[in-house]
Amino acid sequence: MTLWTAAEAAEATGGCATTDWVVNGVSIDTRTIQPGDMFVALKDVRDGHDFVAQALEKGAGAALVSRIPEGVPDDAPLLIVDDVQTGLEALGQAGRARTGARVVGVTGSVGKTSTKEMLATILETQGKTHASVASYNNHWGVPLTLARMPRDTEFAVIEIGMNHPGEIAPLARQARPHVALVTTVAAVHLEAFESVAGIAEEKAAIFEGLEPGGAAIVNADIQHAEILRQAAQDHGAGIVDFGRQAVDFGLIDVSQGGDSVRASATVRDVTITYEVQSAGTHFAMNALGALAACVEMDVDLDDAIAALRQWSPVKGRGVREVMPLATGGQIELLDDSYNANPTSMEAALDVLAAAQGTRRIAFLGDMKELGAQETAMHASMADVAAMAQIDQVHCIGPLMKALHEALPEGKRGLWSKTSAEMVGHLPDLIQAGDTVLAKGSLSMALAQIVDGLRKMGQGSALDP
Repeated sequence: MTLWTAAEAAEATGGCATTDWVVNGVSIDTRTIQPGDMFVALKDVRDGHDFVAQALEKGAGAALVSRIPEGVPDDAPLLIVDDVQTGLEALGQAGRARTGARVVGVTGSVGKTSTKEMLATILETQGKTHASVASYNNHWGVPLTLARMPRDTEFAVIEIGMNHPGEIAPLARQARPHVALVTTVAAVHLEAFESVAGIAEEKAAIFEGLEPGGAAIVNADIQHAEILRQAAQDHGAGIVDFGRQAVDFGLIDVSQGGDSVRASATVRDVTITYEVQSAGTHFAMNALGALAACVEMDVDLDDAIAALRQWSPVKGRGVREVMPLATGGQIELLDDSYNANPTSMEAALDVLAAAQGTRRIAFLGDMKELGAQETAMHASMADVAAMAQIDQVHCIGPLMKALHEALPEGKRGLWSKTSAEMVGHLPDLIQAGDTVLAKGSLSMALAQIVDGLRKMGQGSALDP
């Protein structure tokens, strides 16, 4: 199906098409580009113009550029604009404007990607659904997602993230959601914010993009919920809350059993039960927010609960695997290696503490962007309640040295500067029957620990 014609893209961006081309996708990466995609020559670590010739050789249908790159003929299928980033944003806004889709936007300090995936899983049962890929939630990820949206989309789920003040509002205005969900507000990105209240104000900026008559889904349990409520009210949004202290979607109870959690809640005086196919009580809270958003998207609640059972976490975000060891026996791996902050770290440790393994082993990497209190925040992980149930903690990174030193001697495992250094010790640290957690910020490469554990045997995904 044609996504953009040269004429449509030129009109959307104000650019000039060199030939009459059509494309059926949009890509920013020559490593994953598909034949017929438009290649967007963004400037990041390197200038995307350097890869246009390669993209065209791989079958790109066109390239969005600000100049004709070296080695590319004048008659190549190009869309020439003044600025590639601005051109991508314009294309995304046009993609959003031409569709009649109902759109939900998701942000939050923790849980926005898993909640986005829950929403997509539910909405896919209701109609043609388009959602952000992976964590494409920044200044290029949001417009790229919108530019990729097929014109016959019925539902769209757009993840919106930030690292600094002032990022969310412009992205929300591009997405123009009918429903906006804030999963939670926590001590993340404190290098760029003076306080958690400042983070709450930035997250609340998602409501600036709401369509008239839109709904704001607010976590009632967070410390700064009132900041979110006030921002939603200021923008004329209908407010729906969720959580243990909520009026609308009130969480009553969560029980964890093996590889799933079961929860009960009151939804406007009616008691419901729902199930999430992943260990971790935090997933029950994310799911309740997703259910609230779906009801505001006019999805029947019973249908949404049934569809939610089909969701499972994506790679690196809480996936559980049983892995036979070459030496005999097996281990269970909790792969939460994609990202980390104090809130998500504590939640992951809760999951490990509830596991049934002979020993509970954690490999924990640095949590980044925490500002002046980063050392104290790492050390404080030694005091979380779950730590009492964990047998041994191996620490990775300069910041995690603070936790290593704060741990009781009986729980203190190895410390290494990098994941690569720790991998070599794995055979001596792991034994059959262990349940193992890998958790850390993406730059700490805890995925190397996960891969090292897999190489100790023949792993297979655990079927929920």
